[in-house]
Amino acid sequence: MRGGFLYWLGVSLCLTVLPAYSLQLELPNNARETVARDNQLDRVQIPVSPFFEGALVTREIEGNVSRRAYKFNSLGVTPLQILAPLRKQIQDFGFKVVLDCNQITCGGYDFRFAIEVLPAPDMYVNIRAFHFLTGLDLAGESAITVLVSSTEDTMYIQIIQAGLIDGAFVSMKPAVGFGELGPELLPEVLESSATRLQKYGFVILNDIDFAAGKTNLKKQPSVSLVEISKFLIARPNLRVIVVGHTDTVGSLETNIVISRERARSVRARLIEKHGVPSGKITAEGVGYLSPRASNLTERGREMNRRVEVILISEDE
Repeated sequence: MRGGFLYWLGVSLCLTVLPAYSLQLELPNNARETVARDNQLDRVQIPVSPFFEGALVTREIEGNVSRRAYKFNSLGVTPLQILAPLRKQIQDFGFKVVLDCNQITCGGYDFRFAIEVLPAPDMYVNIRAFHFLTGLDLAGESAITVLVSSTEDTMYIQIIQAGLIDGAFVSMKPAVGFGELGPELLPEVLESSATRLQKYGFVILNDIDFAAGKTNLKKQPSVSLVEISKFLIARPNLRVIVVGHTDTVGSLETNIVISRERARSVRARLIEKHGVPSGKITAEGVGYLSPRASNLTERGREMNRRVEVILISEDE
């Protein structure tokens, strides 16, 4: 299966063509459409920035909008490997890419829940493994967004197109704030995990993952842990605590144990792999006692399952 994907990534043969629209993209030939929603008159917010300082900058389009989602088996393939050929097609069509980010640089949980996502089970976003792209045509009349996310063995793609369809022009206008935060300024607002830790006193680790129901940290690389370890080593008197959080599925006692063990797993990774002195880091778990959102919805439960690093003190 993986060899077939690598073949697609290399030569882009035997492809499925999306239904006729302003821009036709070619997907892997085993991609199965899970949902299609076409509206001749609709309004959609197109993200043009990462989630930054409590806000997501968007452009609003009114007119014809197409929303589609796809899924396929993809063991061992990353979201970026799938998105890269799509990005090239979008650029070749004449669109300018104004936003291209992953689960960290987009803004993690906040970005994920600020953008439009088709409902499960047709579309699914793994908060620890996704890539997002926005393309705008040079005339400002059309837009496309691509969201790619992967689980252990399945890839999901969501494509939203809005604008010029069959010769019908629609208008696009910037939302409040776009003039102050144009595409050329976007790289300046992509804060690293270390920067967010220093600025806000805590940071959510959006690029770590655990096997379902397990407490051992997966061996996949983590940019967040690399950045945080460098920051801690450079500040020898700084002390932090790693805190695990869960949703409300199961008893409080069980969730506290799971969250604590996951926090300890992250602490061990920082010490053993990244060289952070053990005395600088402690670990604890609070179960579901400190939620970020309501546990009555899947969206809220997903936001609440997380591991954070929190600044404690800096000794003199």
